[in-house]
Amino acid sequence: MLRLRAFRPTPDKVVRLLLHPTYPWLVTADASDNVVVWDWEHRQVIYEVNVRGIDEKRTVGAQLQKLAEGEAEPKAKTSESIRGGSVKHVTFYDDDVRFWQAWLSRSAAGEAPVAPNQLYAPVGGGHLTIKGRHFLVVCCENKVIFLDMVSMRARDVPKSVFDNKSPLCVAFLPRSGVVEGPLAAFGGSDGVIRVLSMTLWQLVRRYVGGHKGPISCLMTFLASSGETLLVSGGNDGTLSLWSVDGAQASREALPKLSVKAHDGGVYGIELARVQDEAPQLVSIGADKTLAIWDTVNFKEIRRIKPVSKLACHGVASWCHPRRPNLDLLVCVKDSHIWAIEHSGYGATTRPLCDLTLQVPAPLLASGKKLKAYCMAVHPLQPHLVASGTNLGVILSEFDVKALPAAVPLPSAPGSKEHTVAFAVNSEIRLLSFQLAAPINPTISNTGVLIELTGRPRSDAPESSSQLQVKQTYKHVQSLAHDSFCCLSTSKSGKYVSIVWPDTPAYQIYRVSDWTCIHSGAARHFAWDSCRERFALIESFPVPRPPPPPKGGSSRKAKEAAAQAAAAAAAAASPAALATVQVCIILDDGMVTTLTNSIENRPEPVIGLQGGALLGVTYKMPRRASTATLGPSGSSLDDPSVIGKGTEAPANFQLYSWETFKPVSGMLPQPDWSAWDQTVEYCALAYQRYVVISSLRPQYRYLGNVAIGAATGGVWHRRQLFLATPTTIECVFVDAGVTALDVERKRRKEEQKARESQAKAFPAHNELALLTVEGPKVVTAERIPLRPPMLQVVRLASFQTAPSVPPFVSMPKISKSEGEVPNPLKEFEEKKVSPEAVIAGGGVSVAVSRLPPEQKRPVGPVVVVGVRDGVLWLVDRYMMAHVIALNHPGIRCRCLAAAGDPVSAVKWAARLGREHHDDLAHFMLGMGYATEALHLPGISKRLEYELAMQSGDLKRALQSLVTLSNSKSIGQDIELSSDAIGVLSITASQQAKAEAVHGIVKFAAEFLNLIDAADATGQADIAGQALKRLAAAGAVEGALQPHELRGLSLRLATHGELTRLAVQTNTMINAGQGHEAALAASLLGDPNLLEKAWLDTGMLAQAALHAHANGRPSLKLIVQQWNKVLQKQYASPADSIPPPATVTPASGADLLVPVGTPPPLTPEKSTPISVSLQQAARKPLIEIIPPGNVIVSGPGSLAAAPPKAGSISQPNLLPAPSAPLMLEAPPQSAVSTANGALILSGSAPPTAPPLEASIVPAVVPPPVLIALPVESKGELISLV
Repeated sequence: MLRLRAFRPTPDKVVRLLLHPTYPWLVTADASDNVVVWDWEHRQVIYEVNVRGIDEKRTVGAQLQKLAEGEAEPKAKTSESIRGGSVKHVTFYDDDVRFWQAWLSRSAAGEAPVAPNQLYAPVGGGHLTIKGRHFLVVCCENKVIFLDMVSMRARDVPKSVFDNKSPLCVAFLPRSGVVEGPLAAFGGSDGVIRVLSMTLWQLVRRYVGGHKGPISCLMTFLASSGETLLVSGGNDGTLSLWSVDGAQASREALPKLSVKAHDGGVYGIELARVQDEAPQLVSIGADKTLAIWDTVNFKEIRRIKPVSKLACHGVASWCHPRRPNLDLLVCVKDSHIWAIEHSGYGATTRPLCDLTLQVPAPLLASGKKLKAYCMAVHPLQPHLVASGTNLGVILSEFDVKALPAAVPLPSAPGSKEHTVAFAVNSEIRLLSFQLAAPINPTISNTGVLIELTGRPRSDAPESSSQLQVKQTYKHVQSLAHDSFCCLSTSKSGKYVSIVWPDTPAYQIYRVSDWTCIHSGAARHFAWDSCRERFALIESFPVPRPPPPPKGGSSRKAKEAAAQAAAAAAAAASPAALATVQVCIILDDGMVTTLTNSIENRPEPVIGLQGGALLGVTYKMPRRASTATLGPSGSSLDDPSVIGKGTEAPANFQLYSWETFKPVSGMLPQPDWSAWDQTVEYCALAYQRYVVISSLRPQYRYLGNVAIGAATGGVWHRRQLFLATPTTIECVFVDAGVTALDVERKRRKEEQKARESQAKAFPAHNELALLTVEGPKVVTAERIPLRPPMLQVVRLASFQTAPSVPPFVSMPKISKSEGEVPNPLKEFEEKKVSPEAVIAGGGVSVAVSRLPPEQKRPVGPVVVVGVRDGVLWLVDRYMMAHVIALNHPGIRCRCLAAAGDPVSAVKWAARLGREHHDDLAHFMLGMGYATEALHLPGISKRLEYELAMQSGDLKRALQSLVTLSNSKSIGQDIELSSDAIGVLSITASQQAKAEAVHGIVKFAAEFLNLIDAADATGQADIAGQALKRLAAAGAVEGALQPHELRGLSLRLATHGELTRLAVQTNTMINAGQGHEAALAASLLGDPNLLEKAWLDTGMLAQAALHAHANGRPSLKLIVQQWNKVLQKQYASPADSIPPPATVTPASGADLLVPVGTPPPLTPEKSTPISVSLQQAARKPLIEIIPPGNVIVSGPGSLAAAPPKAGSISQPNLLPAPSAPLMLEAPPQSAVSTANGALILSGSAPPTAPPLEASIVPAVVPPPVLIALPVESKGELISLV
């Protein structure tokens, strides 16, 4: 039944072990006195030491610490240098251990039927001494070691402190003193219990007179009367009871009660929680018996011998929903873990598992027989059982996915009382619960905050106040089986099904009168979440083979045996090939079968999952993977993880409840599935993650949530509440907006318009088609796309976060002082009185974005759902627990996910304004950008984004004006042709300079705002944003080139020609030729365009523009270009430019994409050094009109013969508007039809070229560049 979770071999037998309640720590002590702290989750050894000898590292470290503190080297022997001796006891102690020990004790005491006004001591906060620390306490023969697992610093308490008596066991008292701090009770070898203060490190109390020999075990618990008791067991076989409540006036106390429990000594004691009764005490002893004691009058209830002839060496209380009848686990020196069933009256002992099957095979190959010497159950996760053997430590896991047999029923409208049906002890009961005033803290899962003085806080904030539960039970029906069962309810909650998979059997009850309307034999059952419909896999009992008849040697006997075998085979075949049956419950309660088989597949069906679709699991063979397997054939890693040793096949398929046809392909089998009530979302839970998908308008995968080992979940609108073995999680889900959703919305609107028109036509005929044309503002609805959003918030866990720094220097206590000082006095004096931060309206404001993690109930739980604004859970003992959702950070998210963003914004007043941005991002992900704008604490940048998402462009403009500090910019700007330089701004213009700087910083946002305003027809908003951006564009060097191009286009679109002209002159003065040319082309001014090219030194573009437009300045531009080239290449230090791209001066070609480098000009080219001696070997650059003859050779002009097949024209002078293409090095001269001369060996292009390149030649002949000019015969040569 148990399967291996982790294994660690040890060289010697493990005699003591303990599991930490919240951390994955397991401390063990073997027979060689080796103490090891093992992280069983990550399979690492955290700490290891042999306490029998002296730890030299700790001894040297203690000496160095004392020298650093200025103390002289002590003459006496330090406690670190004392040999520890044999290990007697090991345990953990920290805030988590303290809290959960008290919580478990309170919960056990709360089962007793006490008076309604009975108040138990609440679990308070820990003392300052243990805050943030995790102590490992080792009781040795000669001393006690307190090791802090955080700092790895230890403190040794020698046995001289304990009156030179060996401390054999330890138990921590639940209540701490103001001065003494945490108190630890140690059982001594002389039968005296000594209480040690962990603050003073001195004895403060003694309990005497209870035992005549060594004390073997100690334990504290809370009685049903509310009194805290300490029980001790000794080697003399007696159990003694001590009261540890209240202040002890005397330093010595006598036992409250002593009884003879066992002959030969007490080995261990354990507290057992009993449903509807007071807790019971269980003891084991050397007489091989197990005794059960009543904690009310301390009378013996029952005494049994779990295993004959073997004494029990370990006992643990156990309560698991998969085996509800098993109460106790014991171990003896054999290879089994034994379970006691119905310990109160039946006391049947049966083996729970054989540990030999969980040990790797090589360890058993030596023939060594496995024996278990100790055993422990995880205090908070009962599915984990640890065993200490002679071969190592075995951590077993038992059905972590099993849940309590409970199902929530729908509540009556307006009722605050809620109901859960559960099965226990062969009967159906109803648990009714609701929120109530704080009466009994026993049933609460949160504790009151305790001040450092030990007094409960009266001014605790609202979020930490207890939520009390009022609950009652009612018997409604008896059942025929008491084994493990699963409960589920129909869509309407009118019917409840109970399935016993081990029997197998099922029954369906009507909730109104709890009568059985249908029953049968089945192992798997599933409900439809849309109708009163269910599916099941009917089970057939396989008949046993009949005994052979007498006279089997005769012919008739053989025939009868053959017939019986054939009948048995025929009866067994339906059981092996069971199919899925689908039935429906009619309005009168009659059950009708819809189909007996949904699909004829050869694989047997092994599972069903209900919901909006029917999930069917088939049995398919697993394919072996390449993962390394353990020696025993199973992976040594976590066996529950799919894919370690085998690869999970795709064996799960979804079917339609209506057509019984598959609607999906084969998927890996999920552990469970949860469907939203509105059939919009679905969750499939796997071992390591949860897959969340959207179902409307079609199935769409949203994402994975890395929440492993989830045991169950419930949808509440767009919230998925999940329970894991250690936490309670909440996943907020939104499908977002995709292009498919936008198209679907558009089609629905069109269909709606057509339907309305079709309905109006029969009534009004052609009049319905008449329309009146009038002035309309063309607006385009902007539906922004939004990605899916998945946000996980942890609501509850087992761990306790430290509230103060883990280490606080405490004042040293001098022995010469007459009185014992209070070490917390200085801290109390410096402590500032807490004052609640008050926002508008006097509401207490939460200082954290999300609430601290609350306490998760112990063991497996059923998530009932959200009702009355809280999350309800039900545990194995059928107790209702509350997870508060009243923290503003959680409440706002829940309201937004539930579709009430207005209330979420109202609740945000109770959340600190510094957290409003985080909440606004969440609401934006949920699709509530408009409502998120009303959050008062959002930043201006986020306000702009929300306003753009919601279409509130006026609010977006206001946010941008505030961000850029440009409130005064745009109205009083002087529109002049003289540019405003950034360095020329005087002191009086400092404010304007800051505004321009702000606009430049948010230039992209201004451009987006202008585009959005233009798309929605809001010209005034676009104009105001454009004025401010134009003001920044009037400053030289303020905007980037791509921003200037965008501004020019928008100014031209809005008809702001004057501002565009100012910007053009500014860009010309700043040397931004391309941007200025674009602006000039938008203005349609060729003179300004030519000025833009010339004034910025872009002569090639100016020449192309002059040629394309037939301007008379072409000759002057070419001459000017020639002079520039002469100046550039006249000096030996100058160089020939690399290839340069020249762009024509058309407006469309000036729209260069953002990030494209500008074309190179002769002035911006990278120089290559040449000398006069190298000039003859370098290609010469000559600029000639295209009508002249091109010659080759140095110093000569000869006609170059055309290539064969080339096209010749009588007139080589092209038209003024003909395009020009320049290429080098030339291999031949080819004239094209339009008169342009191409110096290349390639064929002439078919399309007019748009670019020209000046490429230095590699060969000695000069490079001739032909330009179409109006004058003929003029040759301008540059040598």
